[in-house]
Amino acid sequence: MEYKAEKVTPYGSDESKTQQVQEMFDSIAPAYDFMNRAMTFGIDKIWRRIAVGKLKGKPVDTILDVATGTGDLAFLLSKKLKPRKINAIDLSEGMLSIARQKSEKKGIDNITFETGNCLDLKYADNTFDAITVAYGVRNFEHLDKGYQEMYRVAAKGASVCIIELSTPVNPIALALYKVYTRGIIPTIGRLVSRDRRAYTYLPESIAAVPQGKQMLQIMQNAGFTNCRHYPLTFGVCTIYIGEKL
Repeated sequence: MEYKAEKVTPYGSDESKTQQVQEMFDSIAPAYDFMNRAMTFGIDKIWRRIAVGKLKGKPVDTILDVATGTGDLAFLLSKKLKPRKINAIDLSEGMLSIARQKSEKKGIDNITFETGNCLDLKYADNTFDAITVAYGVRNFEHLDKGYQEMYRVAAKGASVCIIELSTPVNPIALALYKVYTRGIIPTIGRLVSRDRRAYTYLPESIAAVPQGKQMLQIMQNAGFTNCRHYPLTFGVCTIYIGEKL
């Protein structure tokens, strides 16, 4: 099945969405952490902590962190869950370079940051005890394929945890959200990152990505069970959880 989000691209060029996303994140990598904190007023840290908390309760030895970016979720997973190994992948070498620098400063030795595409994972079947994606699913060129690959490499009993930006349902919250995401964020993003399209693409991709029950259905179609979602902060962020039995 084809989804609207798959057609929304950063630059509208003839290149694939995957290639455009890679180029975009290479472009904005130096400004990415600052913009994350500024856009969310630091609440993104709380969202990650809530997500990691939902993975507690059973042993987690190996984790795959997809679209790891500059590594913030991987670092939190390492600290809170203490797995033996985390493979953290991203399309953008620019983002991974920053993640590696941060990892070295923190003295973390159980995370491997490596280039990888969720649509074609290099790992064997039934490898990971948990799979996470923070703010990356809307960038997948093919949503069904991405979830199918994550299901393939998940071990039996593994959980998948998706953190994704979403659109508020409340009319008042939605009105404020539109002003902020369509006006303020793109303006600040252009000034800070020097990329004219990256932070215009952001609200476009959020609006287009499947949300709520539709996202849960995609997860279920890939094979995940016991799928549920948790809207946060008036619905501007949603955590999705599923399991592989």
